Amino acid sequence: MTKRSRKTVAATAGACVLSLAVAVPASAQSTAQEDGKASVSVFHGVPGLTVDVFANGNELLPDFKPGTLTEPQPLDAGTYDIKIFPDGEGPDGDPAIQKSVDVPAGANATLAAHLDAQGNPTLTAFVNDTSEVAAGQARLTVRHVAAAPAVDVRAGGEPVVRDLTNPNEKSLEVPAGTVNADVVLAGTDTVAIGPADLDLAEGTSTVVYAWGSAEDKNLALKTQTISGMDSAPNGVDAGESGAMASDNESATAWLAWSAAGAVAVAGLLAARHLRARGD
Repeated sequence: MTKRSRKTVAATAGACVLSLAVAVPASAQSTAQEDGKASVSVFHGVPGLTVDVFANGNELLPDFKPGTLTEPQPLDAGTYDIKIFPDGEGPDGDPAIQKSVDVPAGANATLAAHLDAQGNPTLTAFVNDTSEVAAGQARLTVRHVAAAPAVDVRAGGEPVVRDLTNPNEKSLEVPAGTVNADVVLAGTDTVAIGPADLDLAEGTSTVVYAWGSAEDKNLALKTQTISGMDSAPNGVDAGESGAMASDNESATAWLAWSAAGAVAVAGLLAARHLRARGD
C-alpha cells in the first residue's frame, strides 16, 4: 500500500457516516421459503447516481438512491426482464441495461451495485448465509464494496477480520451482544470508518457493507440484519442430488447474470459517476 493511499483513506475518517440498519423480518423470510419463493434485496452503493429499476415492465425501484438497501422482496420463481434506466428516463426510452434474470425458489441473496477498488462502478451478487447458528451466538458478515484498499475490521479494538479486499466478504460466528466496531487500514490503527455500535442479537445474521469512495471522502457503513438463524431455515442445501441439485444450479445461473452484465453496468455507471464528480 502506498503512502498516498494511506493518507487518502486516513483523511476520510472525519467524513464517514453510519447508515441506519435495515432489518429483515423472520416472518418475511419464512413466508417466502414456505411458499417456494425467493427472497431478494438490493443495495445501491454507487455514490452520486440515482436510477429507476423495472421488472417485467413494472417499476420496481423508482428513484433508487445511493446508500439505499431495500427490504427483501418475496419473488415468485421464474424469469424476470430487468431494465435499469437513469432516473426519470424510463420506461419508454432505451434502457441503460437490460437482462433476463432466472429467479429460483428458495434463494436468499443481495445484489450490490458498488465501486470496485479503483473506483469503477460494478455489480456483485452475494448469497446470504441463512444457516443455523449455535445458541447464544450471532453471525457477522463484512462485505468490502468500497473504492478503498485492503482493510481490517476490529471489534472492541481487536481485529476480527484481516486484510479484506473489494469485492470480498468474510463471515464469522460471535457471541451475541453489542459490539463496538471500526474499519482500519490493513495492518494499521488508521481508522477509515467508524467506530459504530453493532447490535448482534442471538440467532441473527448481521451483514455490514463498507461502501463509498476513499478518494471522494464519503466512505460509509450500511448494515442488514437477517433474523431466524436460531432454527434451521428451509433453504436450498448445496450438495444434494436430483431436484435439490437442479435448484442450486438455477441459483448459480441467476447469480451469474451480475457477472455477465457487469461490463454493461460499469459503462453506464462510470459515465454517470464521472459526470457527477465533475459537477
